[in-house]
Amino acid sequence: MDNPELVRDDFAKWSADFADLLALFCKVIDEYRPATGVADFVRCCFTPGRSVQPPGPDGFGSLERCQGLSIAFQLLNIVEENTTNQMRRRAEARRHEREPGLWRNDLADLVARGWSEERIRDAIASTVFESVLTAHPTEAKRTTVLEHHRAIYLLLLERETRSFTDIELGIHQQRLEAALQRLWRTGEIQLDRPALDSEIRTVMHYMGSVFPDVVELLDLRFQRAWRDVFASAPPPLPRLGFGTWVGGDRDGHPGVTPQVTVAMLERLRGGALTLLQSRLTGLAMKLSLAGSTDDVPPVLRARLETTAALLGEPSRAAFERNRHEPWRQMVNLLIMRLERTKTGPDTPGAYRSPDDLVDDLGVIEAALVEACAPRVAETDVRPLAAQVRTFGFHFARLDIRQNSAYHDRAIAGLLTAAGCARSDFPDWSEAEKLAFLDAELKSPRPFTGIHMALNSEADTTVRLLHGLREHILRYGADGLGPLVVSMTRGVADLLAMYLLAREGGLLVDTPDGRACLLQVAPLFETIHDLDACDTILDAFLAHPLTRATLELTRKRDGKAEPEFSVMLGYSDSNKDGGIFASHWGLHFAEKRLARVGREHGVRLEFFHGRGGTIGRGAGPTHRFLDALPVGTLRGRLRVTEQGEMISQQYANRVTATFHLERLLAGVVRTSMLHEAGPAPPHPLRGLWTEVVDQSLSAYRGLVEAEGFIPFFRAATPIDAIEQARYGSRPSRRSGQASLADLRAIPWVFSWGQARFHLPGWYGVGSGLGWLARERPEGFQAIREALPDWPFLNYLLHNVEASLLAADPEIMALYASMVDDVRLRDTMLTRILDEYRRTRESVAALFTLPVTVRRPRSLRTHELRARGLTWLHHEQVRLLRAYRAAPNETTLDALLLTVNAIAMGQKTTG
Repeated sequence: MDNPELVRDDFAKWSADFADLLALFCKVIDEYRPATGVADFVRCCFTPGRSVQPPGPDGFGSLERCQGLSIAFQLLNIVEENTTNQMRRRAEARRHEREPGLWRNDLADLVARGWSEERIRDAIASTVFESVLTAHPTEAKRTTVLEHHRAIYLLLLERETRSFTDIELGIHQQRLEAALQRLWRTGEIQLDRPALDSEIRTVMHYMGSVFPDVVELLDLRFQRAWRDVFASAPPPLPRLGFGTWVGGDRDGHPGVTPQVTVAMLERLRGGALTLLQSRLTGLAMKLSLAGSTDDVPPVLRARLETTAALLGEPSRAAFERNRHEPWRQMVNLLIMRLERTKTGPDTPGAYRSPDDLVDDLGVIEAALVEACAPRVAETDVRPLAAQVRTFGFHFARLDIRQNSAYHDRAIAGLLTAAGCARSDFPDWSEAEKLAFLDAELKSPRPFTGIHMALNSEADTTVRLLHGLREHILRYGADGLGPLVVSMTRGVADLLAMYLLAREGGLLVDTPDGRACLLQVAPLFETIHDLDACDTILDAFLAHPLTRATLELTRKRDGKAEPEFSVMLGYSDSNKDGGIFASHWGLHFAEKRLARVGREHGVRLEFFHGRGGTIGRGAGPTHRFLDALPVGTLRGRLRVTEQGEMISQQYANRVTATFHLERLLAGVVRTSMLHEAGPAPPHPLRGLWTEVVDQSLSAYRGLVEAEGFIPFFRAATPIDAIEQARYGSRPSRRSGQASLADLRAIPWVFSWGQARFHLPGWYGVGSGLGWLARERPEGFQAIREALPDWPFLNYLLHNVEASLLAADPEIMALYASMVDDVRLRDTMLTRILDEYRRTRESVAALFTLPVTVRRPRSLRTHELRARGLTWLHHEQVRLLRAYRAAPNETTLDALLLTVNAIAMGQKTTG
């Protein structure tokens, strides 16, 4: 529950800052078009007590009003973000207030639980967290608009941290007005679907211009928190890494060709080396410490000599240029080594691995401490070493993802090219596939030669794998993540990837047998696949090729035990079975998978494919970690960052730092709490499973009901969203007009736009209602257990958040577009009845009312309500017009409402 005093301070600052910014924005509007009434309309939308007229039937002036509202929502979001960060900073300044999830709180919590400093150091040394930026098309804002948001945020931040003279304040006001003018005059919607290269540039922007500074601040904050708790020298920051799917995720994306993937790998490597050279150059400028030969610490003197010998004659320039500045000389030698690394690790004098550069920086740091300059070491050298550990020479690991059905067609193409009697591989049973794959994987020979013609899937796959092989042979495998098989339905889907890897030259002979140069990772997405996941994993880990692959990667990475990544999909499991069945299925899948890993002596790394909405797995970070099944987190975690969540979490340095600190600190703390091993089953597990079954039945009853798909397509703006230009990837995997083929993102996005938010709550009321009706003592038992059951507490809080975002009146407005009156009434009644049941049941499980527990959420919904209501009416008007007579002008206006509503709700899909 929120601290009432802090909430009051939060509201006061939030309200005052937004009022100031809104007034400036309305002034900008009036200066541009004073006669349109847009400024007064925007004021009305955010002024309590003033009424807002619905849009007229002719839509006169609606376009400007829509844009004005969209920007006002954007400004409100910026103010909320700044307020959150400033209130957090004020709490830190008071020191006695420790925010859950941050280093100071979590380290102190571990000490209070009896963990020693030595054990915490050991846990930190073995922790790895990786944030994976995906290519999922859920960012509704243009890149240019995001840049304007960043400028406004920085101006607000400057006002927080500076004292101004009257003249300076006037200049600051002028700069803020100019930023608002630029935003107001900038077109909001994408005129064309973003090209893949645009998405690649976005990733490279975050990797090169955002994350390096964030890593530096993360390291400095970790140092201070550690010294506050332990009063000793801090260990290195836990290993943070980044991954990306942009340029590697080809599931339903024909634009991600083998050439694109290979070029992306080169681009990431080049970006990392350029960044590190730049940072080393900056370090050389700072390390101007003078010292005669006798003053140079022996450890530095020895490293200077060995590095100079390694580089040969060219190293003399570094010594001659910076006489009597040994630290600067050493850094310049590192820059020379890094330059040689660009051509490959086999170049004389080049670094073989980033660890060698970290070691060199460690020598410089130790020498500075010995020379009585520890603050220089901590402030200048140590954060750079953290950046090297984070980015390596590859920036981010590029995952290679493809759908299992695509792989089946690729194998069919190979069989056809090889002249096999039977080539209909996609139609084979699981048993037939397994028998064939087991036999084939015992042979080293491929099906085809380099000059044989292949079908499109086979040709594309083989060319891709050849490209990956060449990259690995030249630079190593550090820049590549696993080969992710989406829609993993059985072990044959995973072994099929090995067969394709054989064709692409990725299988090699090792002392432990034939192995794959890259690991194959399953992605379990549907309820059925989650139910079978442990059986699939058990068979896959037992396969000789998998065992040899795990041993190959263990030795290559210098690990004490084999490690294996398993990806879990939140979006499709939710679309498949509803939120209760999805989360319960994922929860039990993790437990069973962890057990299989332990039985095989393999350390599992869970890769959580979470999106930006409740229906796609979103939720508060520290609560998400607390809710993980005990015994499943063993110091390694990967999490996706998708669409608009990338800009929300990472566009601003302070926000990004707090977000990643929560994840790093949370993984350390949770892993230590999980060390005791799996907990005994919760005493209410059996009862809750029955509730989930009831919920699943209700959810499937809705989505499988006759007429549901026509209702969905008429009562939501799905047709507009399918025309939106949010990403380079199509909204459907294969183009079929079915629920199964529709990607989870437009599914969630469209329900959210129409304020149903159905994926975040439907089926919950039926499950809980059954429990209250049939097992009232069980309902009471769940209510009493809720505060101490992290999984259920997290889940129900997320369901409640979806309920707060939903609006029955707006649901009815959108349902009015369904022409079939009987279908409309039947479906809407069914949905609204479930909504009512869910609200009542969830409220009954919590001991305090939502007004006490979630004042911030209620306040933010209240502030946005009038503007959003107007936008929904305008969107419905435009949907009717567009469906009656499709044209580009109406579509552009419609997409502007989609953007504006997304800004108002702070989410898309």
